[in-house]
This record gives sequence, structure tokens and C-alpha cells, in this order.
Amino acid sequence: MRLVVDLNRCQGYAQCAFLAPEVFTMHGDESLVYDPHAEDEHREKVARAVAACPVQAIMAEGLGEADHAPGQPGGSARSAQAVQSGQEPSDVR
Repeated sequence: MRLVVDLNRCQGYAQCAFLAPEVFTMHGDESLVYDPHAEDEHREKVARAVAACPVQAIMAEGLGEADHAPGQPGGSARSAQAVQSGQEPSDVR
């Protein structure tokens, strides 16, 4: 799975580091360090971290079919936006 964090958008809330410490860690108070190629064994924790980011700074590719809306090619970032907004993934654009 491939991860990209928009470090300009990230505000250092550290929700990702709390939910997936094997992948995301805080270096100091505001600097995020992460593994852009997280292992498959961390898939569920990463999905939770993506969904929990208050500024939606984390984008993930390859989280799995469970994160894709049926008939939607969008992927996990779209699903994470839906979780945060309380919508169905197909409603988020």
C-alpha cells in the first residue's frame, strides 16, 4: 500500500500516530514521519488513521476492496472522506 501525506496540510494533530504508530510517528511536536510503503499487516490501522485525520492530509492507495465503493474507481481517500463526513463513499467527490 502506498501512502502520501500532504505535509503542508498536516497540522500535527497526531491522530494517525495514535492509531497506527507502526506507520506514523511524530518527531518533536509538529513534524510527522511516516512510512510511504506501509506493510499489508497494518492495513486496518492505516485505514482508521486515514479516516481520523481531521484535515484529510493522508491519501492511501491500495487499502483493499473493502475501502472501494462498488463501481467507483476512487479508492481509500474517497472512502476516508466519506467516513469523516458521514456520507456514503459514492456521495463524496
